[in-house]
Amino acid sequence: MTQPMNESLTQSVTDSFGACADARTQEIVVALVRHLHAFAREVRLTHDEWRRGIEFLTATGKKCDGIRQEFILLSDTLGLSIVMDDINQHREEAATESSLLGPFYRDGVKESAFGANIAQSDGEPAFFHGVVRGLNGEPVEGATIEVWQTAPNGMYEGQDPEQPEGNLRGRFRTNAQGAYAFHSIKPTSYPIPTDGPVGQMLIATGRHPMRPAHIHFRIDAPGYASLTTALYSADDPYVHSDAVFGVKPSLVIDYVPMKTGFDVARDFTLIAQERT
Repeated sequence: MTQPMNESLTQSVTDSFGACADARTQEIVVALVRHLHAFAREVRLTHDEWRRGIEFLTATGKKCDGIRQEFILLSDTLGLSIVMDDINQHREEAATESSLLGPFYRDGVKESAFGANIAQSDGEPAFFHGVVRGLNGEPVEGATIEVWQTAPNGMYEGQDPEQPEGNLRGRFRTNAQGAYAFHSIKPTSYPIPTDGPVGQMLIATGRHPMRPAHIHFRIDAPGYASLTTALYSADDPYVHSDAVFGVKPSLVIDYVPMKTGFDVARDFTLIAQERT
């Protein structure tokens, strides 16, 4: 008769962290141990399977560099990033919903003038504009808006040595009326990188690697909570099957045809910074 697994082993491991000086660190590590042990017991993990798991994590780390963060990609494709977004999102109904930062955000992009064009690639022109407001409807002057998107070949500037420096990345400030405006091109759907361990995981599990067309926004303003979000194209075939689960219905937008290109009007509503 098979003996039940000795769950007192888990208790011994969690007890070993009893002297941890930081209560939050202790809480996280103890919970992690409990869930890891429960996972191994549930699937009856073999030594060979765990060895291959360690090799996968090692390969994931080796794929990271100054531009690419494979562990963020892993977190995104497992849905952990969007779960964390849900846990930490502000729950004000009128506020703009957040979305994923993604692995290709880059700090230090030079600030551009109101209405500038961030596109150095050919594509369908698009004019993005709107107003940044607080929950009470007040315009937010001087908010910093960072935007980034892929080129028509599906690659971000940092991935593609053929793209000019800073292509399809911008940094702007809202004016006295809280307005922002910039020119770009219509984003396109694209596959997340599949040349690494995360791509191999998707192939092995029968999942597609496609993200719907979108443009990222990061908005910061004094006195308001930072907002990281994205706008997704309503006409994209992958808008209902995003490989990283980042699409939220409130962030799906229409590109309105104009004589030349598209008009994209979208306002953003920020939440006042919590005071401690």
